[in-house]
Amino acid sequence: MSRIYDGIDERLAAWIGRQPLFFVGTAPLNAEGHVNVSPKGPIGTLRVIGSDRVAYLDLTGSGAETIAHLRENARIVVMFCAFEGPPRILRLHGRGEVLLPGSDAFDLLHAELGFENPSVSEARRAIVDVQVTRIADSCGYGVPLLSYEGERPHERLSAEKRLRTGGPDAIERYKAQKNAVSIDGLPALQ
Repeated sequence: MSRIYDGIDERLAAWIGRQPLFFVGTAPLNAEGHVNVSPKGPIGTLRVIGSDRVAYLDLTGSGAETIAHLRENARIVVMFCAFEGPPRILRLHGRGEVLLPGSDAFDLLHAELGFENPSVSEARRAIVDVQVTRIADSCGYGVPLLSYEGERPHERLSAEKRLRTGGPDAIERYKAQKNAVSIDGLPALQ
């Protein structure tokens, strides 16, 4: 049941929009480096921009592997899994660019796309803009059926606590400490 698509059409875009989360996979050029797969979401932080382009709002996390890998080599795959309904996995392979808050590119794309924003705006770490070069689906028979219960409040609560206890620059200090380099020492956020 595998299929290659020429582009993201309205039907695929609608299916993407119904998934509760997505995953991104990246890797460094160094064969000894660590491959990274990260869950991302909620789905409102991702937008299909065109038949060969998607972008997502990246939120502050404990590591910055995706950003470091993209800055080094731009390779990325965005994967969606159907946890409800007919089985399906969709992969968008492409080249990603990291747009940082405060840059003109970030500000323009953020305003244009109307992402679902975190309740704490300081938690916005970047926009990852992906030029999609390959679109393929597969059966997804191995993906279990799961019921979506809702979003976890932890990201918001953590960011609010960090600001409350550390002051208005607490998240920026956290990013400088935890997101400056990847686990392999590649530059991420500086």
